[in-house]
Amino acid sequence: MESPNQVTLSLFGTGAPAVVAFADLLAAEGEKRGLIGPQEAERIWSRHIVNSAALLPFLPKRGTVIDVGSGAGLPGLVIAAARPDLEVTLVEPMERRCEWLAEAVEEIGLDNVSIVRDRSENIGKKIRADVVTARAVAAMPKLLRLTSKMIAPGGRLLALKGRRAYDEVDEAADELKRRHLVAQVHEVVSVLDGETTYVVECKRTI
Repeated sequence: MESPNQVTLSLFGTGAPAVVAFADLLAAEGEKRGLIGPQEAERIWSRHIVNSAALLPFLPKRGTVIDVGSGAGLPGLVIAAARPDLEVTLVEPMERRCEWLAEAVEEIGLDNVSIVRDRSENIGKKIRADVVTARAVAAMPKLLRLTSKMIAPGGRLLALKGRRAYDEVDEAADELKRRHLVAQVHEVVSVLDGETTYVVECKRTI
């Protein structure tokens, strides 16, 4: 498995030990639990952990986060481990993945995480957060429909995207306008392998 260098660990501040513990746990259990693909354990840091960390510079100094479609805990558990000052809610519809998330939270020793087993489209009727995060959940138009009601007034959606990020934002123009959101794409270069991660930030305008 890849080993993080000091520059990589510095991304997580005092939360680095918890992030390392999560990465080790995901590498050990992820493939056999169907959370990551074959051979991905060897690239846990570059493919998953550092990719998730691209969101960290855009998080608020304090507040609440909802991570939709948490799955393996990416990016939700990375955020919770790196930022113990934030209250993080992980939303995941599948029971076996919720069990994994609960085990990981206990193993790592996080006390700032809540896990909700439900579909994303139901969450906005129940809770809102300052920031909503998503990784590999849906294309931007659908993602906005799923998440917009979760975003608190003045809040934001942060979505991790691939090279089509700009195209997806263009395709979501009508949804953005309808939901009073303005989108900006940020390009974040990995300190580990130089790959670019695209963070789509959608800010609520009212």
